[in-house]
Amino acid sequence: MDFASHLKSSIDIVQVIAERIKLQRAGGHAFKGLCPFHQEKTPSFTVRADRQYFYCFGCHKKGSVIDFVMELDGLTFWEACVALAERNGIPLPKRTEQSDARTKQRAGIFEAHELAQELYRNALRGSNGAEARAYLAKRGVTPQMVEEFGLGLADRTGQTLLRRLQQKGFGPEQLRDTGLVFEKEDGSGFVDRFRGRLMFPIQNEMGKIIGFAGRALAEEQQPKYLNSPETELYHKSHVLYNLHRARKPMRDQSHAILVEGYMDVIGLWGGGVGEAVASCGTALVNQQVRILRRHTDTVVVNFDPDTAGVTATERSIDMLLEEGLRIRVLGLPGGLDPDEFVQEHGADAYRELLKKAPRYFDWLADRARARFDFRSAEGRVDALKFLLPSIQRLPDKFERIAVANDLAHALGLDAGMILEQFRKSAAERSAPGKVKAEETEIPAVERLLLRSLLGSAAAREAAGPLLAEVQLGEGTVTRAILQGVASMGEQFSLDHLMGRLEERDRNILARLLFADEGNQEAADEQVLADQAVECVRKLASAGRESEYAALKARITAAEKSGNLSEALALSEELARSGQGTRRRRSTGVE
Repeated sequence: MDFASHLKSSIDIVQVIAERIKLQRAGGHAFKGLCPFHQEKTPSFTVRADRQYFYCFGCHKKGSVIDFVMELDGLTFWEACVALAERNGIPLPKRTEQSDARTKQRAGIFEAHELAQELYRNALRGSNGAEARAYLAKRGVTPQMVEEFGLGLADRTGQTLLRRLQQKGFGPEQLRDTGLVFEKEDGSGFVDRFRGRLMFPIQNEMGKIIGFAGRALAEEQQPKYLNSPETELYHKSHVLYNLHRARKPMRDQSHAILVEGYMDVIGLWGGGVGEAVASCGTALVNQQVRILRRHTDTVVVNFDPDTAGVTATERSIDMLLEEGLRIRVLGLPGGLDPDEFVQEHGADAYRELLKKAPRYFDWLADRARARFDFRSAEGRVDALKFLLPSIQRLPDKFERIAVANDLAHALGLDAGMILEQFRKSAAERSAPGKVKAEETEIPAVERLLLRSLLGSAAAREAAGPLLAEVQLGEGTVTRAILQGVASMGEQFSLDHLMGRLEERDRNILARLLFADEGNQEAADEQVLADQAVECVRKLASAGRESEYAALKARITAAEKSGNLSEALALSEELARSGQGTRRRRSTGVE
């Protein structure tokens, strides 16, 4: 058994995927959840515990636990194997080097970030880190929090990290790939990207460092925060700061807290509030919202109370609503940021406010009251125009009606008028991004045969040799799959079978694996074997009838065209076909 096969047989795919998206049991061995690979409102993503396989009936993504990690985290095959092995305590094989260029490139970037992290942390602990340590202490960041979040300091020379990377053998192209240094405009060499900044490592969902954010320590230093550029590893729109720590607290608390900055996340974590995440040096984008949706259906937005924070809250509400998330908005008293509030009032006080955080509509209504004069008809209409777009993004029709009634009451307007506005602009909209794909209809006998073969070694042993002798007709929908099963014999493996098939047949096979899971009962091995043999006989008979009819049609066409020699040759072929049928009957296939 190769290492990948050993890995897949040693890891529970349901457990791995349940750490990344919310799954619910769907009967038998099946679990369902919202697909992480495309936008949907109704779960079509299914995981089979007995098959150790996943399949989405919407976008047709499918595969093993390795395929899932590769697709979700953008990893190469070997990186996914290593990540799974390390997370599950499975020893790696002695030779772990991989030869493909992309894996080597990414491994080099990972190594560079680990070297940078070591340098930055040591610098913060050293004599030159006094100013940065004082700043952290002033912000209430304890040494424990510094260690947990791997905070560090980039020195001011601009050469320390560069020299370290060069000592490790990084050439010019590799240096450019890391994003940690950049080339001088005059082409005279490289310089460290981060200089004289407090450093925050940015990690992916697996906890690997993929980038950095550097905060200025001097007033004249601009920008205030400097982030890593886009690299092979780091795409800021695909990352939420602290997500790898926050995943479990999100599940435990049944919500996520969305804050603006790195210090907000760290301050809340230090107070025992672990479910907070932040976007990484960019405004929240749809991809980040979809990542949140994988882990929770409720988000509490707790942005800074300044004008920019309020504007960002309004924008975030729209995106969160589009993904069908429940939203509450937490505004802290005294104009305090989340980390400032926890430092001054404690985590218990923060949790109390968190429990009372109003739903998004109430927050927006308060915003409308502050902006518009509800005493005038014109002001109420302006308020309606302000509130309507957000409410229209609610995917559920009944929730829109309920909120419309609340809105009518708040504005002193007729609910029917507001609902009419909904109907004109957004009523009954379909779920965005729903993937529709054609599905090939599979004849009942083929579906029954494949279920028997896939589910029973006895069925494969009994029917496999017969299936190998059968000439399946062109109209057999699952012909390639059946031939693949027959050719593998005792060495049957679902992974290897999938690897032999074209995309169309892989989709058909995946659908069969997941169809009607809740209605399937355990069957006796002998029953499955007999069932499989009978199905092969029916397919063989259907194939011969199809072949016989096709030959007769060709004979008739040849006779009509006056081509008697061809008609005679086809008639002889038809006679030989009949002899072959009699021989097959004697073997028991008929």
